[in-house]
Amino acid sequence: MQPGALLMLTSAFAFSVMTVFVKLAGERLPSQEIVFARALLSLVLSGSLLRRAGVSPWGRNRRLLWLRGTLGFAGLSCVYAALTHLPLAEATVLQYLHPSITAILAGCFLGEALTRRLAFATASSLLGVLLVAHPESVFGDSGAPLDPLWVGVAIAGASFSAAAYVVVRRLAREENALVIVFYFPLVTVPLAIPAMVPVFVWPSVPDWWLLLGVGIATQIGQVSLTRGLARLRAGPGTALSYLQVLFAACWGFLVFGERPDRWTWLGGGAILASAIWIAWNPIRAEAPASPPPDTSGSRHPVSSDPE
Repeated sequence: MQPGALLMLTSAFAFSVMTVFVKLAGERLPSQEIVFARALLSLVLSGSLLRRAGVSPWGRNRRLLWLRGTLGFAGLSCVYAALTHLPLAEATVLQYLHPSITAILAGCFLGEALTRRLAFATASSLLGVLLVAHPESVFGDSGAPLDPLWVGVAIAGASFSAAAYVVVRRLAREENALVIVFYFPLVTVPLAIPAMVPVFVWPSVPDWWLLLGVGIATQIGQVSLTRGLARLRAGPGTALSYLQVLFAACWGFLVFGERPDRWTWLGGGAILASAIWIAWNPIRAEAPASPPPDTSGSRHPVSSDPE
């Protein structure tokens, strides 16, 4: 197997393990507590990387940097909340709505073309959401429908993540990639505290290990993703990253006894097909723009993780 493909598989596997740790920790800890722990570890790691590189952490366009951090916090909060309340496979596949949403937002705010192909991909994603959620009002009593509240939270997470990606693409024209990454935990840590404190639960020893596992698995996933996309074209690399959904379905069955029904497979297929189509046929800007420094290996975010 090519090194790039192996790295992408490693990334997908690591992110799927991260979701397992989040769901296990969420059985006892509030999701905002997990968000805080994850962000605190990321803040330490990001700060040390900036120090080692000799780069000022504060950046130039601080208004957009703070916006990027706020959107990342909102996205991560929704994603983790959905993971703790929905089956693992369903929560994971709903997060992959973000490529279509990102393309639409990039068209609105970055001048990238909005095409019929994008409209078709978006319609396919929305159909996929309907199939995954299969509300009783539409499908009758064919299987247990997902809680619409947490489906909405998962969709909100994908939307906030997409908005964060658009801001990152704008910031990459003028900011160091390490600075952009640093602002995510820098903003998330203080924002998570007010929501965490009223429902705080002191972690047990197993909880501490799960929280550490969330941070380590995320770091492995991010590093492998970056290195893998540096060795592969964006289309094939992105397609391999979607194996995270398959891994999530396997973990859901092995660890939590979850069995995705036919609606999940059909809806997940529609969502992933639209995401892969967008990845293989990237939307081009209508007007030339100065290219951002490619410090992450790809301009197109494909991870389901908001960072």
